[in-house]
Amino acid sequence: MKKAPDPFQDTESLITVRDWLRFAVSRFNEAGLFFGHGSDNAFDEAAYLVLHTLHLPLDRLEPFLDASLAHGEADQLKRVIERRVKERVPAAYLTREAWLGEYRFYVDERVIVPRSFIAELLRERLSPWVDDPDAVHAVADVCTGSGCLAILAALAFPAAEVDAVDISKDALAVARKNIDAYGLQDRVRIVQSDLLQKLKGRKYDLIVTNPPYVNAPSMQELPDEYRCEPELALASGEDGLDHIRRILAGAPQHLNPGGLLIAEIGHNRAALEAAFPALPFVWLETSGGDEYVFLLRQEDLKRGGL
Repeated sequence: MKKAPDPFQDTESLITVRDWLRFAVSRFNEAGLFFGHGSDNAFDEAAYLVLHTLHLPLDRLEPFLDASLAHGEADQLKRVIERRVKERVPAAYLTREAWLGEYRFYVDERVIVPRSFIAELLRERLSPWVDDPDAVHAVADVCTGSGCLAILAALAFPAAEVDAVDISKDALAVARKNIDAYGLQDRVRIVQSDLLQKLKGRKYDLIVTNPPYVNAPSMQELPDEYRCEPELALASGEDGLDHIRRILAGAPQHLNPGGLLIAEIGHNRAALEAAFPALPFVWLETSGGDEYVFLLRQEDLKRGGL
């Protein structure tokens, strides 16, 4: 059977931004790419990559659609689109950035691409669950990865000191880069720890965590884009609950009275409730629904036998 021609070998006819945008959308759809790292469709991801590569405002595509590309710009754009298609690299790794709302974070292959629903809740300062944001003085972000939730917590609660906790030295190097970029090095502390293990004696008003939660069967079926991310930050045993079990067990001794645990657990709500029937989980409403993030107070955890 004759091999199909490689479309990346014949791009000389692509002149304008509009041409390259169309080309990218066609190649993304043709390749059946998976979109789950900031956009959910081929057009939005193509527009983002085109604008970023050409150093154009990310929110202003229309004025530039009919602009012609310089030869060097075309070469750069071709390389980015080709890598996205042939290597299935998430867009965030190609651009070295990820966005949570209006907040930009540096990312690379040492960390998963930030995409936590907890970010939405922190932008609202956890209202109505936190009555007085200025009364929050100590926060831990467990499994911090890029440090994004630790940074958002520091911005939401200006009186708080925040511990950004992760087992991965590589991830913490990325977190440090982001913490420094936001000028928060005096309030956000890096802690290398296997979950809560190295936090002995420390108490918090708030613990947030977006731990690994992918179960073993799902790990076997992950799209190639997710396989570019560190497995350490994704896999959590046979049922996806290995990490959250340990966090639930350790959280009561690290929370102040009235302190909150906010945790994201992916699609594991039913499994979690079955595993911990005595815990009164409060499921928080996010843009994805009310199945992904739960809240527990310190007293709830203690009454639940933890």
